[in-house]
Amino acid sequence: MKLDELSFSTACKGIRVVQTLRGEVDARNAYSQWNLCDYTGDDALRVLDARLQFCRQLGVDLDHLVMPRQTHSTNVLFIDGDFSEASIETQDTMLEGVDALVTKLPGVCIGVNTADCVPIALAAPDCGIIAIAHAGWRGTVAGIAQKTVEAMCLLGATASNIVATMGASICQECFEVGDEVAREFEKAGFDMSLIMKRNATTGMAHINLQEANRQVLIKAGLNSSSITLPRHCSRCEHNRYFSARRLGIHSGRTFTGISIKC
Repeated sequence: MKLDELSFSTACKGIRVVQTLRGEVDARNAYSQWNLCDYTGDDALRVLDARLQFCRQLGVDLDHLVMPRQTHSTNVLFIDGDFSEASIETQDTMLEGVDALVTKLPGVCIGVNTADCVPIALAAPDCGIIAIAHAGWRGTVAGIAQKTVEAMCLLGATASNIVATMGASICQECFEVGDEVAREFEKAGFDMSLIMKRNATTGMAHINLQEANRQVLIKAGLNSSSITLPRHCSRCEHNRYFSARRLGIHSGRTFTGISIKC
């Protein structure tokens, strides 16, 4: 399994952010090759094998790999000692309907699964707090990125000291939306001149989901220079990353994880 290393705008010693790559792609199989997500229809044994491969490469135990069952909510969960000591069944219940995770625990990899949505990894290196958020358009409009920053601050972080980096996700050229979606961004107070343009031929709106989340993070107190935008589009590079817009919803997901070295 190959992993793409993501970086922050400044060095964060001991903090690692990685994103899975699809690997050897079989055009007949929308889950090929490496998919860690267990709720989009892939074979359970294939998913387990992918998770084991990932953990082996990252150097974490399988039971220290934590990912939520995402539902485009603004729910944030703290991964702490109580979570670690809970039964697997209780953990699964706690992770249901969650779209962001925050932790101070070393040796634990928290992550989200995406297939065009924006994965946002955050770190407060001065106090050893990390977080990960899944921001589709609904979560972006609802402020999942801001909710995640607020949760980090509850643990002792200062917003202006937080750095953020975004993983591969759909670019503005590929993210065509209906006017009803564009209106949701407008109603939420986004500066549409910064995040939307119209296709000159079709007249359809195109939203810059990554820039929209950058604006949310700045509003939450982060410095603009502390936010790193993604280098890759999941839809343009669907043989490198999973893309629901290219492959359909019954497909694999790209996993983005962040961890603090023990």
